Amino acid sequence: MLEALKVIILGIVQGITEWLPISSTGHLILVEEFVNLKVSQSFMDMFNVLVQLGSIMAVVVIYFHRLNPFSPKKTQKQKMMTIQLWIKVVIGSIPAGVVGILFNDFIEEKFNNSYVVAAMLIVYGILFIIVENYHKGKTPKINKISQLTIPTVLIIGVFQMLAMIPGTSRSGATIVGALILGTARSVAAEFTFFLAIPAMFGASLVKLRHFGLGFTGMEVFLLLLGMLISFLVSIFAIKFLMKYIQNHDFKVFGYYRIALGIVVFLYFGLIAFLA
Repeated sequence: MLEALKVIILGIVQGITEWLPISSTGHLILVEEFVNLKVSQSFMDMFNVLVQLGSIMAVVVIYFHRLNPFSPKKTQKQKMMTIQLWIKVVIGSIPAGVVGILFNDFIEEKFNNSYVVAAMLIVYGILFIIVENYHKGKTPKINKISQLTIPTVLIIGVFQMLAMIPGTSRSGATIVGALILGTARSVAAEFTFFLAIPAMFGASLVKLRHFGLGFTGMEVFLLLLGMLISFLVSIFAIKFLMKYIQNHDFKVFGYYRIALGIVVFLYFGLIAFLA
């Protein structure tokens, strides 16, 4: 029962922080300091990735009609536009996919530590503030996903690739990249959601390849519970973000990232000093 409660807490954290550009990794490493599941480290590493499938299903549910090229409610033109959207998503996923396949283990070994997480939280927090200040009062050049060109999509994909470094935040990196390229906030956020679909499924497959399917009954239960909670919370997080950015910019997330990065650095630095 206690382990289930811990998973519920982790699922809530994942569901909120996956879509808000504040780094789910940065929050999870802090939460896991106080909420430790009694499972193997290899399962915990896989849990942190697979629980994201619950989050991604929230995107599929919310945007199902828009993402479905076979919807009978769509005209032929709308179906073609949906197919074009998926082509852009696939192209935008190429940079992260290639680098993930070739260097995933290297990145985890060299960069998966609290100090890198803290640094990335702060760096991208500062970038959010700088980018928003630069674009203040300016009219976005791209106001619809249909206006995204292939070169623009690829560049956004490169920013998503940079998010493989822990603490960066996949949504944070892609939103920053899209804003720099002149997209409206709503376009940046939605295209980030769509890019997450292949990215998260791909990351989950990589983890499953390493871990295998040798789950115990309890591990299956904890994994499914975490995915369910992550799914439900993600529904609210996505809707909140899309409503929030109608009248606000992303600077508040930048300030929050900087504050969290400082907390992470001080906390783990103090632990290392006292050890």
